[in-house]
Amino acid sequence: MTKRLFVVFSFLVIASMLLAACGPSGAAGGDTIKVAILAPLSGPVPTFGVSTRDGILLAIEEWNAKGGVLGKQIEAIVADSQCTADPAVNAANKVIDQDQVHYIIGEVCSSASIPVSEIAEQKGVVQISPTSTNPSVTLNPDGSTKQYIFRACFIDPFQGLVMAKFALSQGKKTAFIMYDKGNDYVLGLAEAFKESFTSGGGTIVGEEAYTGQDTDFSSILTKVAESKADVLFLPDYYNIVNLVATQAKERGVTSTIMGGDGWDSSDLDLAAADGGFFSNHYSAEDTRPIVQDFVKNYSAKYKDENGNPKIPDALATLGYDAANLLLAAIEKAGVDDPAAVKDALAALQYDAVSGTITFDAQHNPIKSAAIMQIKDGKVVFADSIAP
Repeated sequence: MTKRLFVVFSFLVIASMLLAACGPSGAAGGDTIKVAILAPLSGPVPTFGVSTRDGILLAIEEWNAKGGVLGKQIEAIVADSQCTADPAVNAANKVIDQDQVHYIIGEVCSSASIPVSEIAEQKGVVQISPTSTNPSVTLNPDGSTKQYIFRACFIDPFQGLVMAKFALSQGKKTAFIMYDKGNDYVLGLAEAFKESFTSGGGTIVGEEAYTGQDTDFSSILTKVAESKADVLFLPDYYNIVNLVATQAKERGVTSTIMGGDGWDSSDLDLAAADGGFFSNHYSAEDTRPIVQDFVKNYSAKYKDENGNPKIPDALATLGYDAANLLLAAIEKAGVDDPAAVKDALAALQYDAVSGTITFDAQHNPIKSAAIMQIKDGKVVFADSIAP
């Protein structure tokens, strides 16, 4: 071999090595399978992001302890997507284009998951949201199903149906609805509750909109008090619920406040929300062994600021379930190929913490919902509503 040929040969070898190093982690020869976690670790609802991330990481840790999936360890890449569209889009593009992931678990909020889903669908990346309940997460504008997008939670129409059905079963006949006009999650729940409550014989006696930046709800709550509604339906996140519930008590509102899974947070003001009800995805009081094992393992791994064991909330549970669903689908597919994994996921039946899950044609899980009550400073299980 001449010196010149040797130099050219050496260059080609080095170039091929560099290209292999830059390729997707799931390509043949990769020693890990990368999974991106998109969660709001800052912004308006950071407790959601922390719980979701921790539940996902626990599942990944358990899989890795058993040898990983397809003989490879799972590598988690965590990005702060802030429950907001632009940061979530930036995070999605980064993990796909730079980190070369094939799979995304997240986002938490529908307003962030919807734009991420458009990117993942276009680029052929499997995305499963643990907690985004807006139907548009998995559906295209024309109503067709996004092939690569799934969720581990039930959707807004089901939550609205559940809470309307529960309210009517409690003898509630009138309801006042408050909603954030700029939040897809809140709007979806409010619309579904209204439709289900009225079709079940209830009457909506008032509807008022606010923005996510509002902090003074006195004018709306004056109308709620005057309406004497049996129910104040407030399907927002815990930070807004804390403000509204506190101000409602100050103004003598006697309506029973009800909402959705956005209430579920360690930062929910239990004193302000006392007597309220919300739909959720699981209860730590469920006696099934899979639930109790998860609660035990999560509490052993994660502690609060005082060093006490954390009880997993629904966000942690759905993060854990979403990770298990995804990894089980990769294992079932038998190959690190998003096109094959999406088909395996769509056909999967899995015994998860939040229930035995199968997917419908829109990639929504079919399972029951729990009704939780805030009572005497605690969140307790009140009822279960099947699909």
